[in-house]
Amino acid sequence: MAERAEMSSSAFILGILSIVFAFFQPFAALVLGIIGLMQSKKSGSQKARKFNIIGIVLSIIFIIISAVIFATSLAGNFGGLFPSF
Repeated sequence: MAERAEMSSSAFILGILSIVFAFFQPFAALVLGIIGLMQSKKSGSQKARKFNIIGIVLSIIFIIISAVIFATSLAGNFGGLFPSF
């Protein structure tokens, strides 16, 4: 019984960390969210599961935003090398 409560609290903490890290380190947040989601499924904690899903979704959104910003910055830098006709 103590192991289940301990796993539930660690899944909850991982969910909160994945939400916080999503804004600064989205790849780390994705990993933390996935690990927390697996632990929340084992412990049966619905609240921790919600936090982990929110963290995973936020990290995926910020990864996509970062990729778009990176791609547009590359396109802007290569604009001088390849002028349009």
